[in-house]
Amino acid sequence: MTGQQELAGRVALVAGATRGAGRAMAVELGRAGALVYVTGRTTRERVSEVGRSTETIEQTAELVTGAGGTGIAVPTDHLEPAQVKALTERIDREQGRLDVLVNSVWGGDRLIEFDTRLWDIDLEKGLRMFRLGVDTHIITSHYALPLLIRRPGGLVVEVTDGTAAFNRTYRDNLCFDLTKNAPHRIAFGLAAELKEHGGTAVSLTPGFLRSEEMLDHFGVTEETWRDAVAQEPHFAIAESPALIARGVRALAADPAKERWSGRSLSSGQLAKEYDFTDTDGSRPDCFAYFEEVVFGGKDAAADAYR
Repeated sequence: MTGQQELAGRVALVAGATRGAGRAMAVELGRAGALVYVTGRTTRERVSEVGRSTETIEQTAELVTGAGGTGIAVPTDHLEPAQVKALTERIDREQGRLDVLVNSVWGGDRLIEFDTRLWDIDLEKGLRMFRLGVDTHIITSHYALPLLIRRPGGLVVEVTDGTAAFNRTYRDNLCFDLTKNAPHRIAFGLAAELKEHGGTAVSLTPGFLRSEEMLDHFGVTEETWRDAVAQEPHFAIAESPALIARGVRALAADPAKERWSGRSLSSGQLAKEYDFTDTDGSRPDCFAYFEEVVFGGKDAAADAYR
């Protein structure tokens, strides 16, 4: 990226910024000069159902400020309309504007039962996934969009798992499959509704994300992540959260971003379009790798797609 604070004066809300892609996107928007409200349920005083006390929204806000922006942490359960309403009223009261809304709320990985038929799943877990991955996004947009449409040029980013094309392949759990396809339709619908206001809505997915939780799962760190390839060969295509974060920054700063409205995008696609790389200088294209090598049978190494 340029290093310039091209988003100075802009106000962003990253809903679900406690860790992973959400945290990275908040920090990158701050690095570009934005004032960023960061929300989530895990604070220094309280831990959410995800159960990861080591990552908090206060830490994220401090990272945003340390990167050159202004980070403001607001504890929010995005399943509670009253809390989201209070959040957006606070943003209106303090800033009077909202330029970027990133719907990155999730926290449902622990609920997924892969390769389990609908009639065999834990129904409570399946329905909870819907609540965490769909209801939260609808509730947040309902309250935030009246503020965002006050000025043309607003951006809504619906964060999901898998592009619309990739998700034509069944995701091995019906509730998960539906939950991660819904953001594509949300962005498609919002694009139509925001058009008259000069707004843009997209769905955006990372590739194989090296989140804190994924690194812990494999027992590696960001510095030693390649050690996990022995356990999971496809991890060779993994990307850091910085890649999708740089994509959001590029979208937010693009005066012609409306050309993307309603579309399903990936971090790798945006890296090519806007000419940025991951932190190691590579440009991983996870979905091309999966389409051609994993599903298509092409004889090629992951490094050929970096």
